[in-house]
Amino acid sequence: MRSTAVRRTALAASAAALTLLVTACGGSSGDGADDAKAKSDQSAPAGDDKAGSEQAAPAGDALSAADLEKVALAQADVKSGEVATKIPADQDVARDKVSTDDKACLPIALSVAALAQGEPGAEVKRSWQGQTDSLSKGSGPDGQDMTETQVNMIRLSVASYAGGGAEQALAELKTATEKCAGGFVATVDGEKMPVAEVTTTAAPKGGDEGVAATVGIDVGKEAAAPMKVIVVRKGDTLATFSATNLSSMMNGADFEVPMDVVDAQVAKLG
Repeated sequence: MRSTAVRRTALAASAAALTLLVTACGGSSGDGADDAKAKSDQSAPAGDDKAGSEQAAPAGDALSAADLEKVALAQADVKSGEVATKIPADQDVARDKVSTDDKACLPIALSVAALAQGEPGAEVKRSWQGQTDSLSKGSGPDGQDMTETQVNMIRLSVASYAGGGAEQALAELKTATEKCAGGFVATVDGEKMPVAEVTTTAAPKGGDEGVAATVGIDVGKEAAAPMKVIVVRKGDTLATFSATNLSSMMNGADFEVPMDVVDAQVAKLG
């Protein structure tokens, strides 16, 4: 992992966390593209994920894309940070561009990319970015107080399902966190993203059920760069959160997910 590139990327906090990791850790784009093509059968169902978010949901209890827009996170729902309701095209990861060397691990890779599990009828996306400043434990060269800045980013997806699809998708993710705890290799947009380990954490509250895990990305340092994923089911809707802390990406330190953002989104699901 090129530390200079990561530091520069960290300063540009508007970039997507997943894109940052893949760009910093990836090798030759040509080889990665071949790998992605060879493993296309491991990717999510065919079709552009943007097109999937615009089409109407199938018959049943699944919400349409228009309905999801009404219950997806908005700026008024949170007191801190900034909510973006549109993901820039160069930061938006398509479902068919995500694959894994072990098909059983694909649900985790999709979660890290903040993409819906299984076969959703509709999906909408959001992003949130927040910054906190606190006094550093140390002091400057002249004894002055130093400020420590933490930048957190969350990419999220809200997706609707029909016919028990949400429950099945979440069950597959739970199974993946067990089978793939020892790591795997994901390919995202033609770039390799080696996962060193997957550790489950306390399931979130507020929904009918949920899954939470820390995904350690192998960046060639002593400590893996942690990304945290949270998926909550409320009825036939899944909310997927992929969180990262820019300092933790470089130093491998643990971090707390801004749960006020997660709670605000889950509350809007009803």
